Amino acid sequence: MLKRTLMSLAVSSMALSGVAQANERVILEELGRYETGVFDDGASEIVAYDKDGFRLYVINAGAGTVDILGIADPTDPQLEGQIDVTTDITEAGGINSVAVSKGLVAIAVENDDKQAAGWVAFYDTDGNFLGDSEAGALPDSLTFSPNGKYVVVANEGEPSDDYSVDPEGSITIIDLNGGFESRSVTHATFTAFNDQPLPDGLRAPRPFGATLAQDLEPEFAAVSRDSSTAFVTLQENNGVAVVDLASGTVSALLGLGTQDHSLPDNGLDASNEDGEVNIQNWPVMGLYMPDTINGYRYRGVQYYVTANEGDGREYIFETDEEDCTSRGFEFDEGECLSYIDETRVGDVTLNEAAFSDLSAFGVNSIEELQMDENLGRIKMVSTEGMNESGEYEAIYTFGTRSFTIWSDSGELVYDSGDVMEQVTSELEGCDGSDLDLCGFNSTNDENGSFDDRSDDKGPEPEVVVVGKNNGQAFAFVGLERVGGIMIFNVSDAANPVFVGYEPARDFDPSLDVESQDAGDLGPEGMVFIRKGASPIGKSLLVVGNEVSGTTTIYRVKAQR
Repeated sequence: MLKRTLMSLAVSSMALSGVAQANERVILEELGRYETGVFDDGASEIVAYDKDGFRLYVINAGAGTVDILGIADPTDPQLEGQIDVTTDITEAGGINSVAVSKGLVAIAVENDDKQAAGWVAFYDTDGNFLGDSEAGALPDSLTFSPNGKYVVVANEGEPSDDYSVDPEGSITIIDLNGGFESRSVTHATFTAFNDQPLPDGLRAPRPFGATLAQDLEPEFAAVSRDSSTAFVTLQENNGVAVVDLASGTVSALLGLGTQDHSLPDNGLDASNEDGEVNIQNWPVMGLYMPDTINGYRYRGVQYYVTANEGDGREYIFETDEEDCTSRGFEFDEGECLSYIDETRVGDVTLNEAAFSDLSAFGVNSIEELQMDENLGRIKMVSTEGMNESGEYEAIYTFGTRSFTIWSDSGELVYDSGDVMEQVTSELEGCDGSDLDLCGFNSTNDENGSFDDRSDDKGPEPEVVVVGKNNGQAFAFVGLERVGGIMIFNVSDAANPVFVGYEPARDFDPSLDVESQDAGDLGPEGMVFIRKGASPIGKSLLVVGNEVSGTTTIYRVKAQR
């Protein structure tokens, strides 16, 4: 039987100075689990819910379908059907996202030619095709506005692997105010910002002479409670686009800035080769680079919450050495490296003046700082912090290993700092008694991988949803690598309270992760189901786990 270690109980003895703790905890009681039997092929990713039919719609990327799961009895989810978009759109490539509202199922469909325009395919809740609307290049995610009158699509616009084609990122707004048959489509673009100064805190390296519009890559959208405005993450750019839905235009670009890992409560474990849990401050600036964004309104105030995963750009394609070098690219072990923006601290030259006093970090020289067991292994953003001499005066890393609450004007209200690493450092065996059982900064496709991701993005917060239970607002944050769900009471947005952690997996290295014996791996999508929409009249959380290929249904329970 799968062993669960409820961190909502274990953290009672832990000093988390970066976040308040409450007497009341929230636990996730597993009710049911649907297993595809498919390992590490995206068999359960984004999840949407239809409250009228008590059905889940789950992206099964490996199969290229949307699985329809009946959860009238959430303890026994059943596959009721599948939607195969390729039967209705002949040039369809991958499917990336799904959303449901008022009897409409919307699916984001990329073109088989990834750099060409994609689609939003519409179905009824029984899976019958209703029609489609054109989206931009690589529609990565979509959502309905709360009133159901708009579908907002984040079109990532990724370049081809050899960077020969680089489409613009965009946001598609499908207006349903006149009904489905009278829908209209607007594509909000960034071309108006091409010749404007870059906002502070926004990153846009613009490789190979790309325009700003080409460089910006929309990732995920959240819509304000009044259905007037969308906040769209620009993950690789460390920013957010503000979109006016009525006019179909981008009204502002916001840079998110950095988290200073040299400050108290902002530490991180930077090395996968030190053989221990070692969360400490370092002279590192983290770029938030959020993936998922979710909005909530509490006591009349609109907030947005982000899971700060971080993401680099790595474009590699196969060709021969002569062709590769003739294009000006690096040829390495049979692969042509067209563009990579990550490197390691140990492989760069740090400016001596900028890093002259390192005593606060327990090292005495740059050489000691760059040792593998210190900061040398951590991956850094190669395009930021370099001076004209090719020396780095600052170190920037991908993501912040945290979740953040922002105001509707883009101001930081709260950030969780190093809480997620502090909590997961309390997992079984992480005190040094048995590191083989410790899942701290583990990877998501292998057990016995303690500390493996410390040099990357740590626990890697991937997805966040906010739901209200018993009059309180809770943020549920899925950790892509180490796994499990962090839970925070965010009713007071400036002072969230950590209330629980459900690991959702067993880290015992003797368990075969491919057989799903180790539990749920790689949370990718989540949906909160409020009491009034639940088949059992109780708040539920549903998690799609892309590595284990499982969809898990939890009851959200308060516990003192």
